[in-house]
Amino acid sequence: MGTPKSDARAPSGVTDGTATDGAATDGTATDGTRVDMHVKILDERVVRRAKARGLDALVYAPHFTRWPETVDRAEQFSDDELVVVPGRELFTGDWRTRRHVLALDLERPVPDFLTLEGTMEELATQDALVLVPHPGFLTVSLGREHLETYRDQVDAIEVYNPKHPPWDNSRARRTAADMGLPAFTSSYAHLRGTVGECWTTFEADLEEPADLLAAVREGLPRRVDHRRGPAHLLRRGAEFAHLGWENSWKKFDRVYLSGTEPTHPGHVAYDGCFDDIRVY
Repeated sequence: MGTPKSDARAPSGVTDGTATDGAATDGTATDGTRVDMHVKILDERVVRRAKARGLDALVYAPHFTRWPETVDRAEQFSDDELVVVPGRELFTGDWRTRRHVLALDLERPVPDFLTLEGTMEELATQDALVLVPHPGFLTVSLGREHLETYRDQVDAIEVYNPKHPPWDNSRARRTAADMGLPAFTSSYAHLRGTVGECWTTFEADLEEPADLLAAVREGLPRRVDHRRGPAHLLRRGAEFAHLGWENSWKKFDRVYLSGTEPTHPGHVAYDGCFDDIRVY
């Protein structure tokens, strides 16, 4: 287990996923720093959409992409109007025990398909930020028992995700409140049109990637919001449909047709450093 975090991480001043009215939900600018805390895609169209939605920052964490490439792409698309922070959604365990962990502020690359225990130990060694995406969703994220084990290492828990059914979002809000964990939300956008559907607004003005990382690490006050109405429901449906495609044909192509994943621990890029904790 990692080094216990500071008591400053207590989620004071955090709303738990309930909406605010007016400008905070319609994509216009508000005070503070608005961040979509987890997107899977990044290009010129994504940047234009993020700016049009009044976002100040994105966390870019694509699947199966090595850390140096993600860092370079985040830097490429950052500018004075939009900060892009690199992240890694790590796939831990095998297909029976898979759990996802969102890591920020890595010092060196970490592959997928390690044991959960090994992954968390490596993140603790690096003093990386640990966020919990889509908690308890299906079988692919940390449940309450995992959060109890790694409570002192977790920096924030996602309390609203567009792919979640309402009961999963409600459970995530209760878990965050019960455990005193800071909250966040994200669009979890795999499709360009979903970028900016949800956002976390930090009260502080965060102008650089390091500022956002510090805000997460220190548990600075923030609120979570998302858009409303039929258009938001359609975006949620589109993302959920994409999940089905991603876990059928795309997964078959990735596993059986495309060879070794770039983030597989057996890839030459990792030089055997994780052989003792890999599951494949």
